[in-house]
Amino acid sequence: MADRLTTLQKLIDTGVIAVIRADSGDQLVNVCRALSAGGVQACEITMTTPGALDVIAQASRELGKSALVGAGSVLDAETARAAILAGARFLFSPILNLDVIAMAHRYDCVAVPGAMTPTEIATAWTAGADVVKVFPANHFGPQYLRDVHGPLPQVKLTPTGGVDLNTAADWIKAGAVAIGVGSSLVKKDLVNAGNWDGLSSLAKQYVDIVATARRG
Repeated sequence: MADRLTTLQKLIDTGVIAVIRADSGDQLVNVCRALSAGGVQACEITMTTPGALDVIAQASRELGKSALVGAGSVLDAETARAAILAGARFLFSPILNLDVIAMAHRYDCVAVPGAMTPTEIATAWTAGADVVKVFPANHFGPQYLRDVHGPLPQVKLTPTGGVDLNTAADWIKAGAVAIGVGSSLVKKDLVNAGNWDGLSSLAKQYVDIVATARRG
């Protein structure tokens, strides 16, 4: 099992974290497999998905060597510990809960809390956040990351919420170390149809956009 810093570096290198939120966990291992085949190697299973812990456990067993499997919508330390024991290597949260950061690090797991204001972002970073999730990012836009990085250039930021093919490059150019992409990547029509090749192709588009944006 990779340590926290190795996991963090892989998340950053990949550049795209798939936020997988579903009404059922039945197809999610196939979703993760298809995303990984397209180059999106970080799959965040949200805890709002029925049977999320079982999906995390299964995906970790089957895809542990080809993909990073993590948990999203983690609101408290108890959920954090359960997700880690199920196999999650990183934890994303829409909120800032210091106990979640502490629990993640206790188990050598990457912690990415959610924050919006400069005070919340600085508090999360001071508490040891590996990356700070700017959420909901779509209400502010890429310029907000530039503004935050003015006084806080050391903080690693990842936007989530409304990121799509049209804005992905702008977020990277604004200083995001990675982007979190939900329904614009994990499209319901592709999942419902079992169109795994289509999902892999879409994943590759995001990975290519991030790579191009990073090259400047």
